[in-house]
Amino acid sequence: MERKGVITFKNSPLTLTGDLVNIGDVAPDFVVVNQELKPVRLSDFKNELVIISSVPSLDTPVCEMQTKRFNREASLIKARILTISMDLPFAQKRFCGANEIENLMVLSDYRERDFGKKYGLLIQELQLLTRAVLMIDPSGRIAYMQIVKEVTHEPDYDDVLAKVRTLIS
Repeated sequence: MERKGVITFKNSPLTLTGDLVNIGDVAPDFVVVNQELKPVRLSDFKNELVIISSVPSLDTPVCEMQTKRFNREASLIKARILTISMDLPFAQKRFCGANEIENLMVLSDYRERDFGKKYGLLIQELQLLTRAVLMIDPSGRIAYMQIVKEVTHEPDYDDVLAKVRTLIS
Protein backbone atom coordinates (compact mmCIF):
# COMPACT_ATOMS: atom_id res chain seq x y z
CA MET A 1 0.00 0.00 0.00
CA GLU A 2 1.32 3.45 -0.90
CA ARG A 3 0.31 6.65 0.86
CA LYS A 4 1.51 9.81 -0.87
CA GLY A 5 1.93 13.13 0.91
CA VAL A 6 1.43 11.81 4.46
CA ILE A 7 4.90 13.11 5.28
CA THR A 8 7.24 15.70 3.84
CA PHE A 9 10.99 16.21 3.82
CA LYS A 10 11.83 19.92 3.73
CA ASN A 11 8.24 20.48 2.58
CA SER A 12 8.53 18.08 -0.38
CA PRO A 13 5.92 15.29 -0.27
CA LEU A 14 7.12 11.71 0.16
CA THR A 15 5.42 8.32 -0.10
CA LEU A 16 5.01 5.88 2.78
CA THR A 17 4.79 2.22 1.80
CA GLY A 18 3.71 -0.86 3.67
CA ASP A 19 0.64 -1.90 5.59
CA LEU A 20 -1.29 0.81 7.40
CA VAL A 21 -1.79 0.13 11.10
CA ASN A 22 -4.17 1.95 13.40
CA ILE A 23 -4.66 2.51 17.10
CA GLY A 24 -6.47 -0.51 18.53
CA ASP A 25 -5.02 -2.97 16.01
CA VAL A 26 -3.09 -6.00 17.19
CA ALA A 27 0.52 -4.94 16.71
CA PRO A 28 2.13 -6.98 13.94
CA ASP A 29 5.17 -8.94 15.05
CA PHE A 30 8.35 -7.96 13.25
CA VAL A 31 12.01 -8.92 13.17
CA VAL A 32 14.88 -6.42 13.35
CA VAL A 33 18.49 -6.98 14.41
CA ASN A 34 20.50 -5.76 17.36
CA GLN A 35 24.05 -4.47 17.29
CA GLU A 36 25.39 -8.03 17.40
CA LEU A 37 23.30 -8.92 14.31
CA LYS A 38 20.97 -11.11 16.41
CA PRO A 39 17.25 -11.08 15.62
CA VAL A 40 14.93 -9.18 17.94
CA ARG A 41 11.16 -9.51 17.64
CA LEU A 42 8.34 -7.44 19.06
CA SER A 43 7.03 -10.70 20.54
CA ASP A 44 10.19 -10.82 22.71
CA PHE A 45 8.54 -8.10 24.82
CA LYS A 46 5.17 -9.77 25.35
CA ASN A 47 3.13 -8.33 28.24
CA GLU A 48 5.28 -5.17 28.39
CA LEU A 49 4.51 -1.60 27.43
CA VAL A 50 6.73 -0.98 24.39
CA ILE A 51 7.52 2.44 22.95
CA ILE A 52 8.95 2.38 19.45
CA SER A 53 10.86 5.44 18.32
CA SER A 54 11.32 5.22 14.55
CA VAL A 55 14.02 7.44 13.02
CA PRO A 56 15.48 7.82 9.51
CA SER A 57 19.17 7.87 10.52
CA LEU A 58 20.90 8.25 13.88
CA ASP A 59 23.69 10.29 12.31
CA THR A 60 21.45 13.29 11.71
CA PRO A 61 20.78 16.06 14.25
CA VAL A 62 17.04 15.51 14.76
CA CYS A 63 17.36 11.72 15.06
CA GLU A 64 20.20 12.19 17.52
CA MET A 65 18.08 14.57 19.64
CA GLN A 66 15.10 12.19 19.54
CA THR A 67 17.21 9.19 20.57
CA LYS A 68 18.93 11.10 23.37
CA ARG A 69 15.57 12.36 24.66
CA PHE A 70 14.06 8.87 24.77
CA ASN A 71 17.25 7.55 26.38
CA ARG A 72 16.75 10.09 29.21
CA GLU A 73 13.04 9.29 29.51
CA ALA A 74 13.72 5.54 29.59
CA SER A 75 15.23 5.81 33.06
CA LEU A 76 12.06 7.56 34.33
CA ILE A 77 9.24 5.45 32.91
CA LYS A 78 8.24 1.81 33.15
CA ALA A 79 8.32 0.89 29.49
CA ARG A 80 10.63 -0.86 27.07
CA ILE A 81 11.88 1.70 24.56
CA LEU A 82 13.13 0.60 21.15
CA THR A 83 14.71 2.98 18.66
CA ILE A 84 14.58 1.53 15.16
CA SER A 85 16.37 2.86 12.08
CA MET A 86 17.83 1.55 8.83
CA ASP A 87 21.36 2.32 10.03
CA LEU A 88 23.73 -0.63 9.97
CA PRO A 89 24.20 -2.23 13.40
CA PHE A 90 27.90 -1.26 13.39
CA ALA A 91 27.01 2.42 12.93
CA GLN A 92 24.35 2.12 15.65
CA LYS A 93 26.89 0.65 18.04
CA ARG A 94 29.31 3.51 17.36
CA PHE A 95 26.52 6.07 17.81
CA CYS A 96 25.36 4.53 21.11
CA GLY A 97 28.91 4.44 22.49
CA ALA A 98 29.66 8.01 21.46
CA ASN A 99 26.37 9.31 22.92
CA GLU A 100 26.10 7.12 26.04
CA ILE A 101 22.83 5.55 24.90
CA GLU A 102 22.34 2.87 27.55
CA ASN A 103 18.69 2.97 28.65
CA LEU A 104 17.01 1.83 25.45
CA MET A 105 17.57 -0.68 22.67
CA VAL A 106 18.74 0.61 19.30
CA LEU A 107 17.80 -1.81 16.53
CA SER A 108 18.18 -2.02 12.76
CA ASP A 109 15.57 -2.79 10.12
CA TYR A 110 18.16 -2.80 7.32
CA ARG A 111 17.88 -6.49 6.39
CA GLU A 112 14.24 -7.11 5.59
CA ARG A 113 12.59 -3.74 6.24
CA ASP A 114 10.13 -5.90 8.17
CA PHE A 115 9.14 -3.24 10.71
CA GLY A 116 8.87 -0.50 8.10
CA LYS A 117 6.69 -2.59 5.80
CA LYS A 118 4.41 -4.04 8.50
CA TYR A 119 3.76 -0.62 10.06
CA GLY A 120 3.58 1.43 6.85
CA LEU A 121 6.55 3.58 7.89
CA LEU A 122 8.98 2.92 5.02
CA ILE A 123 9.74 6.01 2.93
CA GLN A 124 9.60 4.73 -0.65
CA GLU A 125 11.86 7.39 -2.17
CA LEU A 126 14.62 7.11 0.47
CA GLN A 127 14.24 3.51 1.69
CA LEU A 128 14.49 4.86 5.24
CA LEU A 129 12.01 4.75 8.09
CA THR A 130 9.98 7.85 8.71
CA ARG A 131 10.00 9.64 12.05
CA ALA A 132 7.27 8.19 14.24
CA VAL A 133 6.48 7.08 17.78
CA LEU A 134 4.26 4.10 18.57
CA MET A 135 3.18 2.45 21.79
CA ILE A 136 2.23 -1.18 22.08
CA ASP A 137 0.28 -1.89 25.26
CA PRO A 138 0.90 -5.02 27.36
CA SER A 139 -2.00 -6.79 25.60
CA GLY A 140 -0.18 -6.39 22.26
CA ARG A 141 -2.37 -3.66 20.76
CA ILE A 142 -1.29 -0.37 19.26
CA ALA A 143 -2.21 2.20 21.91
CA TYR A 144 -0.60 5.28 20.39
CA MET A 145 0.81 6.38 17.07
CA GLN A 146 2.39 9.66 16.06
CA ILE A 147 3.72 9.99 12.53
CA VAL A 148 5.66 13.25 12.37
CA LYS A 149 4.39 15.14 9.31
CA GLU A 150 7.69 16.91 8.51
CA VAL A 151 10.56 14.42 8.78
CA THR A 152 13.00 17.17 9.83
CA HIS A 153 10.92 17.96 12.97
CA GLU A 154 11.01 16.22 16.35
CA PRO A 155 7.98 14.34 17.67
CA ASP A 156 5.66 15.91 20.24
CA TYR A 157 7.33 14.46 23.34
CA ASP A 158 4.74 15.94 25.72
CA ASP A 159 1.97 14.08 23.91
CA VAL A 160 3.96 10.82 24.01
CA LEU A 161 4.72 11.16 27.73
CA ALA A 162 1.12 12.07 28.56
CA LYS A 163 -0.03 8.84 26.88
CA VAL A 164 2.63 6.83 28.73
CA ARG A 165 1.31 8.19 32.03
CA THR A 166 -2.22 7.03 31.21
CA LEU A 167 -1.01 3.55 30.30
CA ILE A 168 1.15 2.97 33.41
CA SER A 169 -1.14 4.52 36.00
